[in-house]
Amino acid sequence: MSDTKTATAGQSLLPTYGRYPIALVKGEGSYLWDDQGKRYLDFMSGIAVTNLGHAPQKVKEALIKQLDELWHTSNLFRIPNQEEAAQLITENSSGDAVFFCNSGAEANEAAIKLARRYQQKIANNGRYEIITFEQSFHGRTLATLTATGQEKVKEGFAPLPEGFKYIPFNDIRAVEAAISDKTAAIMLELVQAEGGIIAADPQFVKDLKALCEAQGILLIIDEIQTGIGRTGKLFAHEHYGVEPDIFTLAKGLGSGFPVGATVAKEKLREAFGPGSHGSTFGGTPIATAAVKATLEQIVEEKLSERAAAAGEYLTAELRSKLADLPFVQGVRGLGLLVGIVCAGPVADIVTAAQERGLLVITAGPNVVRLLPNLLVTNEEMDTAVAILAELLAQA
Repeated sequence: MSDTKTATAGQSLLPTYGRYPIALVKGEGSYLWDDQGKRYLDFMSGIAVTNLGHAPQKVKEALIKQLDELWHTSNLFRIPNQEEAAQLITENSSGDAVFFCNSGAEANEAAIKLARRYQQKIANNGRYEIITFEQSFHGRTLATLTATGQEKVKEGFAPLPEGFKYIPFNDIRAVEAAISDKTAAIMLELVQAEGGIIAADPQFVKDLKALCEAQGILLIIDEIQTGIGRTGKLFAHEHYGVEPDIFTLAKGLGSGFPVGATVAKEKLREAFGPGSHGSTFGGTPIATAAVKATLEQIVEEKLSERAAAAGEYLTAELRSKLADLPFVQGVRGLGLLVGIVCAGPVADIVTAAQERGLLVITAGPNVVRLLPNLLVTNEEMDTAVAILAELLAQA
């Protein structure tokens, strides 16, 4: 290498992230440590990923065991871990068949492809259009950023794939007006996390499901951030009493190991026959060892129920401690997906919290998002609330 081509390690990365000047090097439970030895209370969970906390023992043991045995083969062969992980998902959900991939964006991409292929190859109606909602977020691949109802993620990527419509969230009349003979599916998050922690109205979801059933439209629910116990149920759609035709998972599914899944009803199985879709690294022995261990602990220890109780406690404490602060407009969310809605931008509050040893994240410019792990203690929540109350009072 020539003397002119030298760079720091950080400069060797494409600048796709606005990074904080913190290098985190160790994690355990609800805490992280940086390379200077400073400890942080983690209320981000890697953006709803480390739902069991950092380095959970059961998952760690499963990964170590698998690393000693087999890392990778190919999906041209049976992968017992993959089959068992899929069975865990179907036994604990309304889904019947699972496709494993590497991320949430890939899971949503597969859901879009599955919906179109079902309509065109099985239902034989030629439908391809997907209706999504304003302020939604579905991923960064070309199709999933097109499905996303936020213009900021699309800038500079034209031309975008055709076949997507965007309508206001929680507006059933807008859905009815958008449906045409081309409509293959409707795709939504039941809590718009990136969009500001906005939950779907229960009557809207009920009406949406009825509309889909009446018109042969598939209902896709994006559970990337809301799944795996985060909202107080294993999957958020359980709160609403609906069974989607397709739902997608990632983030907390592997406790930090990269893995995603697309889960479908039985009638869609035939649409994804051999050769229709695939992934080199989807559902490897290592990835599905993490999935199995994660789901087993959440189900066996009833951690979804624990998250529901913790979410009630956290929300109540926030509302009590922040009630008299003029900068705070409200607290909303579901389970341990919680947002503090503020009267102005909150980026400086996030940075100030880091200085105080608390990690939180935004959800849009004016919302502080809290995502503690499902095993968070009342003491840890009290600490976070106290720090945020002080910072928000100063705002």
